[in-house]
Amino acid sequence: MTRSQWNQQFCEQGFVCYPSFLCMDQVQGVISELERVIRDVVPQMPAEHVFYEDKTSQTSLKQLQRLNEHDPYFSDLLNQGPVRQLAEALLGHSVTPRNLQYFNKPPNSGLPTPAHQDGFYFKLAPCRAITVWLALEAVDEENGCVRYVSGSHRGGMRPHAKTGTLGFSQGILDFPQASDLAHVVPCPAQAGALLAHDAMTIHRADGNSSSSRTRRALGFIYYDDRAAEDTDAWQTYQDELKAELERDGKI
Repeated sequence: MTRSQWNQQFCEQGFVCYPSFLCMDQVQGVISELERVIRDVVPQMPAEHVFYEDKTSQTSLKQLQRLNEHDPYFSDLLNQGPVRQLAEALLGHSVTPRNLQYFNKPPNSGLPTPAHQDGFYFKLAPCRAITVWLALEAVDEENGCVRYVSGSHRGGMRPHAKTGTLGFSQGILDFPQASDLAHVVPCPAQAGALLAHDAMTIHRADGNSSSSRTRRALGFIYYDDRAAEDTDAWQTYQDELKAELERDGKI
């Protein structure tokens, strides 16, 4: 597909998949750096940036927030190079790099990701942003591939409410509607594949039902430079979320 065809698909569906964005050598390089960070950097990261399915088990690590703020390799990965260029091409404008996250669903314990719109968390006006999701290993329906509601980015922001799911604290209150179910598209991916979706696109993922496979991925968040962030609302949400997680003993 040409660049204009990718862009057209993104505009029509609210998401697009690039099957071989990185080669296996590049993926292995990212994994090596990630393993270094988990070993050497994570012990010094604040608790609200490190989530475990089971806080007493180091092997149940499920999410790392703001890797770009804690390690220069991942700062460069977010701020420079092809992922940022892709985000700018799809949004049609320069962007502000905002966050680089690590996601995993440990075998047998990785929980479902509730249906949500990333823009609900971002507090932007207009809500112009993109999330780029990079698979570090094979992801399919058994270990929890991403599922998009095609075209949902054109339907406005849906009402969200607390989910109790660590790392995905807000989910769509009225999901699923019949129109949602009619347009769900599962997106299995091989290592090195990249998914990009609009901040308004509804998406979810099942849990990891496999007995031995993980589901490691990176998430890159970019805001369109024309979008204004309500920093007070964003900080209030972050403060309330941290207090809630501490109160519930999740961090």
